[in-house]
This record gives sequence, C-alpha cells and structure tokens, in this order.
Amino acid sequence: MTTLVTGATGNVGRLVVEELLRAGEPVRALTRDPGSAGLPDGVEVVAGDLAEPETLRNALDGADRMYLFPYARTAREVVDLAKRSGVRRIVVLSSGAVTGGLDTDFHLPVERAVEESGLEWTHVRPGEFMLNKLWLWGPSIRAENVVREPFPDVAWCPVHERDIAEVAAIALLADGHQGRAYDLNGPELISRRDQLRAISAALGREVRLEVVSPARARELYREQGGFAAANADFLLGFESYSGERADPATLERLDLSAYGPLPTAEAVTGRPARTFDGWAREHAADFR
Repeated sequence: MTTLVTGATGNVGRLVVEELLRAGEPVRALTRDPGSAGLPDGVEVVAGDLAEPETLRNALDGADRMYLFPYARTAREVVDLAKRSGVRRIVVLSSGAVTGGLDTDFHLPVERAVEESGLEWTHVRPGEFMLNKLWLWGPSIRAENVVREPFPDVAWCPVHERDIAEVAAIALLADGHQGRAYDLNGPELISRRDQLRAISAALGREVRLEVVSPARARELYREQGGFAAANADFLLGFESYSGERADPATLERLDLSAYGPLPTAEAVTGRPARTFDGWAREHAADFR
C-alpha cells in the first residue's frame, strides 16, 4: 500500500510526506530533481513531472493512493494514467477560491478531472497561507527590519501549512473522507498589523511598519521578485482571481467578519487549528 506524493518538495507536499512517514506508511515522492529533494530517509524518491504525464508511469506503478498537486493543463491525463495504474484514492490540493466560485481555471479543472474519474476523492481547499507573510515580508524584514504594507488593518484567517498537510494525510489514509471538500482556514481573524506584531514578538524585536500606497507596494513586490512579483497585482487588489482588472479599494473594504466563523482543520483532525502566533515562533529563524 504505497502513497505517491506529487509536488513532494513543495511547502505542503513535504509535510504530507512527513505525516505519512509518521503514520508508518510507505511513501513515494515525485520530484523533477530527485538529487536535490532533501526528503527524509525512508522515502522512495522518483523523477517525474506533472507537465509530462508519461514521466509518471514508473512513479505510479504499485501506488494505490495519490496526493495530487494541482496542474490543470494535464490533470485529466495524469488522473487517467493513475486510474489505469491502479490508484484508487486521490486527495487534491485545491483552493478555497473554488468554494467561493472565484477559481474556474486553476484548481477547479483538477477537481473535476478527479471527480469524473470514478476514483475515491477528497479536495483540500486552504485559504490564505500563513507562509505568504514569509514570502512577502521576509526579504525586507531580513534586510531592513521593516514591512511596507498598504492595508495594515485588513484581516483574514490565514492557515498553517501543517494543518493542510495533516488533513491531506488523514484523507489519504482513513475512510470516511471520500467525496468531501474541506475548506481550511486559520482559527482567528487577524489583521496584517497584528500578524506583524506576532512576528516581532517571535523575533524579540519590533519590526517597523511603513504604510505605503498600493501602487508603491506593487513596485516593491515587482522589485523583490519571486512569489511577490508573480502575485503582486492579485495580492494588492489590482486584479481579480481570474485576472480581470480590479480596484484595490475593494480589498481594503473587505470585512471577513461578516462571514462568521470559517471552517478549520479541527473538523478533520480533532485538534485546534494552529494560530498565527505559533506559526511566527516556528518560523522566527526564517525572518532573521
């Protein structure tokens, strides 16, 4: 009984591997570059690329469960190959934007490919990742001890990456989760200002907050590169999830409290979802 983890070196996939190992399960990890995977001992690391489904044949041989990183363009080919190889259960890393009807091009096609395959399926739909703040704020905190933010009082319920991985692992290993889509959020509505305070407390020093315009923040994100540059327009409200032009003022007026309590990992794990304060302490070294 082997589980194939695609996207195994990613921020969630790596943790899914750890959770499966902790449960004593055989794990096969798919990565484009096995030599640099850096995964724990006991993991069978194999080469393959979701963009090229034929490269997955060896990885799928003998696997009966699969954690599927979303790649819409080849999703149907990958799922069909998995089914023909003997996989019976697939857990998809999806997005809460599917639940909200905002995502029709990225994660939804992967979900549909799995559902229509006739295999057992579970969708894991996280909202905003706590990790976003490491990718967005980490460079300026490390270099200048400052965060430049246009919307410090906008609040959200960011989710811990370990909570996502635990839910995915449970759905892979346990019965009773098939045919379910789990929306995952953090346990608290916390403003960006308070997120920065939590990071400051974890570092043992005050990180300065500089409020800037959305346009200036976009310039800085683009200069920073990586995740910030790739997602600047969406994260700062200049475009919608589907890529249409939008007004950043809409993001500033967003009031998530109107939606009431949002679902967390606790409904699946039976344990309270992890807080942003705890996440900041765990990642303090990453901000230094």
